[in-house]
Amino acid sequence: MRKLAFLAALALLVPAVPAAAAPDIPPGAVRVAEFLADCPASHRLPDDPIIFPNLPGASHMHSFFGSSTTKASTTVTDLINANSNCNPSIDKSAYWIPTFYNNNVPVEPTTGIFYYLGEGVRDDLIAQTQPFPLGLRIVAGNATAAGPADNPLARWSCLHAGEVAPSQDFVTCPPGTMLESYLDFPHCWDGVNLDSPNHKSHMAYPVGNACPASHPVVVPKLRQVMRYPVNGNPANFRLASGRGYTMHGDFFNAWPVDELARRVNDCIRIIVKCGTNGRP
Repeated sequence: MRKLAFLAALALLVPAVPAAAAPDIPPGAVRVAEFLADCPASHRLPDDPIIFPNLPGASHMHSFFGSSTTKASTTVTDLINANSNCNPSIDKSAYWIPTFYNNNVPVEPTTGIFYYLGEGVRDDLIAQTQPFPLGLRIVAGNATAAGPADNPLARWSCLHAGEVAPSQDFVTCPPGTMLESYLDFPHCWDGVNLDSPNHKSHMAYPVGNACPASHPVVVPKLRQVMRYPVNGNPANFRLASGRGYTMHGDFFNAWPVDELARRVNDCIRIIVKCGTNGRP
């Protein structure tokens, strides 16, 4: 609790980032509020520096993306000083998910794609989007879900097979396609805490196209997309946490402050689709 109190005090020192001068929108720009990081899997460990900090081996197996050294004891300073395998490499953040298995053999996604989006709230609120504060931790999904209804945000589908209806659990993908997982993170922040005792209550999802009064700060909506090189009968598929409906994701922000602010201003606030370089 003392550590959380310190983090809360630190967060109070981080003012809202005002909008810089709105950049010109290039002719032909796609009017979607988006930038992204493309991060191959880096390593696997039974660690979770958010849920089980400083307790190596206390978690089920996770596949890590981004920072190459993430482990149970990882701090934001560690992330800032470590290498990243993301494109762009300036994204020092850590991302992790439960490891996927096929016939008890671990299978990593072809890559992890992490979209930073402006959506789910009104356009005037997208224009007020704030960058994530350095060190913010966010958890999405439900690792202990007992059934699909316990984790409605998890979504499985098939790449290039739109005829297969998405589901909270694994789906059967036809030959020549890949199994996909989508998960959206909450993007309303309480404006104070970088984490919370249950690792969720400092964040919330929008209600009625606006953030609730308890969580008034709009931050980018992180969408985690995983594509696994498997298809066919999912009977032998599992996650380290269980069935497909236990899919979850963790994010530990270590973007350079100025660079994240630029991308929010140049891509999210003005509703322009940017690439990994943060430019249209």
